Parts: sequence; structure tokens; C-alpha cells
Amino acid sequence: MSPALKKIAPLSVILVGSLALGGCATKGFVREQVATVNQRVDALETKLQTTDSTAQQALAEAQSASGQAQNNGQRIDQLNGRVDGVEQRMQEAQRKRARN
Repeated sequence: MSPALKKIAPLSVILVGSLALGGCATKGFVREQVATVNQRVDALETKLQTTDSTAQQALAEAQSASGQAQNNGQRIDQLNGRVDGVEQRMQEAQRKRARN
């Protein structure tokens, strides 16, 4: 090994080591960051549960409204049949009167 390389090798090992260790986070810093993230996750989880509850309630109400709309549609169909029958009888009565 050349004398210049012998001088540079330990220096480069120290430089690389100090750069690698300088990037490490302390346990306290990590705990602090994780605690902050956990708080945000907990808040979002609470909001998600509230939103899910609201969505479930809205779905139940929509299904109920759909059932009521179907019932109303059936009633309207029945009434249309009755109205058609009444109109036919009225037209027949008018024809009979016109003949007499």
C-alpha cells in the first residue's frame, strides 16, 4: 500500500462513519414523531367511524325511501286503473245520453 493511501484510508473511514452516524435519529425523536402520527391516525379513525355511521344511516333512510316510493308507485298504478274505469263509464254514459 502506498504511503498516501495509508493516510487517506483511515481518514475516509472516519468521514464515512461520521456521515452514517450523523443521519441516525434518537429514540426520543422517533417516539415524538410516532406519537404525533399516532394522534393524527386516532383523529382520522374517529372521523372515519363518524362518517361510516352517517353513511350507514343515510343508506338505511334511502332504502326506506325506496320502499315507500315503490309502494306509492303501486298505489298510483291502482288509482290510474280506477280513473281509467271511471272515464270509460263516463264516456259510455255520455254516449247513451247522446243517443237518447
